[in-house]
Amino acid sequence: QVQLVESGGGLVQAGGSLRLSCAASGRAFSSLTMAWFRQAPGKEREFVAADRWGVSTTYYADSVKGRFTISRDNAKNTVYLQMNNLKPEDTAVYLCAADPTRSTLLTRESSYAYWGQGTQVTVSS
Repeated sequence: QVQLVESGGGLVQAGGSLRLSCAASGRAFSSLTMAWFRQAPGKEREFVAADRWGVSTTYYADSVKGRFTISRDNAKNTVYLQMNNLKPEDTAVYLCAADPTRSTLLTRESSYAYWGQGTQVTVSS
């Protein structure tokens, strides 16, 4: 079992920055693939970024590439999402997810067994 708790969301103007954090507990963090998804009102949940376990490899949705950076601190059992140059269309609930199965399908919701409760990010124009 893995517990995930996100923090760091808030209200920011377009062009601003936020850093989200997701603290994990309950399982060896370094063995988990960690990801961020987001869900805007009336829309489906979508993949944002992932950090694959055991290797220094990250993946991003095209819509955030070059603006968002995912990173992890295994000593703190925490994954981060640095979001720069935020746009109103980035407004959503951001959810942290963990995959203990070492799936290669990193952009799929179904690959992730554990989810946090989400943190709201609102970008004003």
